[in-house]
Amino acid sequence: MKRQIFIGDVQGCRGALGRLLDKLKFDPASDKLRFVGDLVNRGGESLEVLRLLRSLDKAAMTVLGNHDLHLLAYAWKLPRTDKKNREFNAILKAPDGPELIEWLQAQPLMWKSSKRKLALVHAGVDPRWSPTAARARAREVEQALSDFPTEYFTHMYGDRPRRWKPSQPNHSRLRAITNVMTRMRFCDSHGRLELGFKGDPDHAPKGFGPWFKYLHPDWSGWTLVFGHWSMLGLYQGESVIGLDSGCVWGGRLTALVVDSDKHRLVSIDCRCR
Repeated sequence: MKRQIFIGDVQGCRGALGRLLDKLKFDPASDKLRFVGDLVNRGGESLEVLRLLRSLDKAAMTVLGNHDLHLLAYAWKLPRTDKKNREFNAILKAPDGPELIEWLQAQPLMWKSSKRKLALVHAGVDPRWSPTAARARAREVEQALSDFPTEYFTHMYGDRPRRWKPSQPNHSRLRAITNVMTRMRFCDSHGRLELGFKGDPDHAPKGFGPWFKYLHPDWSGWTLVFGHWSMLGLYQGESVIGLDSGCVWGGRLTALVVDSDKHRLVSIDCRCR
């Protein structure tokens, strides 16, 4: 059985990623890389990161993070992305830029294996969503990215609605799903988001807590891997493992290696800024 190697937020740190893969003795013929998203932005080597993953073909995949979606929106030249981004421009001006954007846009918002009870998402899942429901919600956004990307990106930005409801208009519902899966850190037990607070989980705003505190009971027995939360750092809780150990901020880049039923963590120091 192939090793499943889950890797935390890379954010353009190609050198650190290469050193981690060397430490893992990664073999594309026998291993599968699964990234938590936020492949790009801030580390200075976003183009090189995308090129590496795309070159690995079926040996590597990622779920989409908020920085990845921002790159895709930037590529579509939408009004909310007028601020120049040097790393994004390097990708778009590269000869293989269109192919890299196409590859990234085809990546899922969530991945799961019911057989192995493993799942992967960038930020988190709504407390009302079981593994099956969460995958169904992710599929809505993936369909929008495929069928009407300009319309999706035009309406993607914004903090409202604060809570997902199945009866919401299409754009509002897709934005709520996107915010849950790529931006969320804190929510309440009913799925209401607190997107403004990014600090210490022990000092959450009144009525809110880390999203995994309210995880749906159907996640029992699963390992749900996520990133996005560098202030939380490497985190292991009941049914969840957080892998954003702050590489781009001078922290570490961390991998969760799943080999048969054994789980182990491997990290390297980062020097990408």
